[in-house]
Amino acid sequence: MSKREILNYINVFRGLAILMIVAGHTMQIGSSLLHDISFEIVSGGTALFIFISGFLFEYLSDKFDYIPYLKKKWTNVVMPYIITAIPGILLYLTIPQPKNPFAGLNPILQSGIFLSIGRVHNVPTWYIPMIVIFFLLSYLMLKHKKLLYKLLPILFLITVFVPRMVIEPEFLVNMTYGQKYLEYVKYILNGFVHFASMYVLGMYFSSKKELIEKCFDLRGWIWALMILTATMDIYLNYKYNIVNGTISKIFFTLLALGYLKHYDEKIKNCKWFNSTMDVIAKYSFGIFFVHWYVFQAYLKLTGEKGIVPVNSPAQFFSALATVSVRFVVVTGVSFLILLGLKKLLEKLKVQNTRSFIGV
Repeated sequence: MSKREILNYINVFRGLAILMIVAGHTMQIGSSLLHDISFEIVSGGTALFIFISGFLFEYLSDKFDYIPYLKKKWTNVVMPYIITAIPGILLYLTIPQPKNPFAGLNPILQSGIFLSIGRVHNVPTWYIPMIVIFFLLSYLMLKHKKLLYKLLPILFLITVFVPRMVIEPEFLVNMTYGQKYLEYVKYILNGFVHFASMYVLGMYFSSKKELIEKCFDLRGWIWALMILTATMDIYLNYKYNIVNGTISKIFFTLLALGYLKHYDEKIKNCKWFNSTMDVIAKYSFGIFFVHWYVFQAYLKLTGEKGIVPVNSPAQFFSALATVSVRFVVVTGVSFLILLGLKKLLEKLKVQNTRSFIGV
């Protein structure tokens, strides 16, 4: 069977998703209410990434064969994850890190722990152990997809009432290594349960593409619901420290999808924009793997804090400029690193560079 063409509006959406993920890590400003607002606006790109995974899974499902599917995911997802984890693991094993909850364990055991949970050595890559659960359940999900579509309202309720866990090394003091590890496993399982609705929603829209235009037709209502849920999340975060930014990102996903599908031809005709987004989309997985390293190096070199403080109105614009610059730098440097590695691997006659660096 010939390779199926990737839909252009989904390709652009994939580029948008990785930009949101990088923005979520690099563009947080302020303290208290201002930080809650900035966090709500820029965070949540993971939800978009998971939606795309579900969409493409269903879109390519006519080729589905469980064992070859798992082998392909091992080659194109797990292997580059392992390879790009090497710098982070070596750093944690050679230079004492205050945020390493497993310091003191045998280095080989530490390496295995890091790879199985992702969160410690390269914070965003907790996503890989979580998405592997979807891979392993792919046969059942495809076989019972009609039932899953009917259960979408329940899955959305789970997303609402089972928010993502917050886990940091300082939360794990006075725990044994085994207890710490189980907390990280719970974090990954919590992510799977929380984001299941977005994966199934992606599958549903892939099977009902005609509904995407409906999202554009109903854009006024969806805008209102996105703003309402975002405002509620900011209030709950500010008042009660309860955070669930995924809810507003559900509506953001529907809006972005509707706009991109509706204006797909105009986007295609805008060559510079479409080409740029195509490149970002192609490098999206690689950027996902390496951008945290680049961001941490950037913070070390500049002496900046991860969240840029704002103590006066005048500082707001300065902080906004600061995080905007580092977003561009982190994205650009991540891309250049991947481009250089890809060219090096090609010179070394590596046939599938994607299995090394995700590109």
